[in-house]
Amino acid sequence: MNKKIVIVGGGSSGWMAAAYLNGYLNRNGNKPTVEIELIESPDIPRISVGEATVLSIRHFLSVVGIGEQEFLKKTDGSFKQAIRYTNWLRNDNSSYYHPFNRYNSDNVDRVIEKWLATDRSIPFVYYCTAQADLCDLGLSPHMLGDWDMGARFSYAYHMNAQKFADMLRDISIKRGVKHTLANVTEVQLKDNGFIEHLRTDIDLKVYGDIFVDCTGFRAKLIEEAQGVGWEDCSKWLLCDRAITMHVPYDKHYPGMVRPYTTATALSNGWIWDIPMQNQRSIGYVHSSSFIEQDDAEKEMRAYQGGNTEHLNSRTIFFKVGKRQQAWQGNCIAIGLSASFIEPLESTGLYLSDLGSMMLAQHFPYNDEQMASMAFRYNRIMSNKFYEVLDFINMHYCLTQRTDTEFWKIVQTDEHITDRLKAKFEYWNKKPPSPFDFEDQNFNGLNYTPSNFQSELIDSRNPIDTAGIWGHVNYQWILYSMEFENRFGNTKRENAPKTVRPQQILNRLAMAKQKLPTHAEWLQKKLGMPKYSTAYKPNGWV
Repeated sequence: MNKKIVIVGGGSSGWMAAAYLNGYLNRNGNKPTVEIELIESPDIPRISVGEATVLSIRHFLSVVGIGEQEFLKKTDGSFKQAIRYTNWLRNDNSSYYHPFNRYNSDNVDRVIEKWLATDRSIPFVYYCTAQADLCDLGLSPHMLGDWDMGARFSYAYHMNAQKFADMLRDISIKRGVKHTLANVTEVQLKDNGFIEHLRTDIDLKVYGDIFVDCTGFRAKLIEEAQGVGWEDCSKWLLCDRAITMHVPYDKHYPGMVRPYTTATALSNGWIWDIPMQNQRSIGYVHSSSFIEQDDAEKEMRAYQGGNTEHLNSRTIFFKVGKRQQAWQGNCIAIGLSASFIEPLESTGLYLSDLGSMMLAQHFPYNDEQMASMAFRYNRIMSNKFYEVLDFINMHYCLTQRTDTEFWKIVQTDEHITDRLKAKFEYWNKKPPSPFDFEDQNFNGLNYTPSNFQSELIDSRNPIDTAGIWGHVNYQWILYSMEFENRFGNTKRENAPKTVRPQQILNRLAMAKQKLPTHAEWLQKKLGMPKYSTAYKPNGWV
């Protein structure tokens, strides 16, 4: 072996990096060409939270070589077919979905134009997909037998993040990744700023060629040792805390396992609700500038509906932003040490997955490649960060809520990114379409390029290349949050009634006949226990 990767920090990001890099570079241990060692502190408390994912997780599992049912069993996992947003547009219990599938009957995408030309009596999401109905009905995206329904529905997963990390740890060690339990006490740099070796509290020196910083917000390598700063983005996303709680099914089973993630807007933020096989994970993401911690916890427990005195909660503090450069010298930050954006669109594991995938594809096999690979890595990861930032910023700034100061402020002009403002201005003239993401340079767009001086940073403005969300995803949110009305595109008098395409109705009728409920599939295929219904939390129907 001629190169060694040293990963500092375990958890989801560390073990995802170890598993993916081993899968990609070493063919899961079958053709080892790179040595991988992960150093994990035995003293840092482990955080067990429910995680929702996006479609990229299935690519990750395929590269690592983990089957779907094995993954679901070991992580208490379940299916995610959409995110359901409640009380985001108005505080009136109204909801909309951001699903994974959309129907289009034409060679050219004219779905939004057709819907806008009607009286819009059917919400946009229901007009162009049956997946919202599957969510309403609590159906699984899988049949119990062989699939015979034509094109499959797309889906991601919910899971226990700690069990996911444990599974990846066990697989990685079995396939040749070295696991060292120790605390890093010193980072020794070379004259050129590269990391030479690490010292640990077990009197061990660890040398390597590439060092991956997965030490969370502490950023022990990239910031403490190498001095790479943090770009604060809290101006665009005001939330900075989350109070979390697990709600076990043995005493709190609501009668179903929703096949989607729920994001319910509360007074000063929103609450995630992630269903797994044995419990729900809920967490109130909020701004400490607008609500006291005790009041936030009371609001979270009220959402659950009472009888939660025996359930413990935990507060997570976070900062929204990104590392000025994720790759400095021979050190690459992945996970919280590189960036953080609140998990409204389930992007936490996505950004860790992406960082590992990018490193694998830009792996420097010699020092001459290092600067070129770092330059491209930093550029692409920066673009992806801003793409996620804009998309989540959009959910806040399109709200029509005025019931609290928080919701009034998040929609003001000063808290909308300049890139998103330019998108809105352009999409006022035409609905989002694929070529809008060719370079994201719209007429009149003017914002300041990066002022960070480094040969590894591209100072050009970041662009949105639709790496995770394209025009369809933007349409889901825009036209569920009445974007068409913001610029005077109101409903026409005597517009034809909205009618769902027959193909969608046919698809829905078939799904009702052939698809089991989500809970039934989990029980019969994975052995999920059958729980007795306790009661339904607030907002459940």
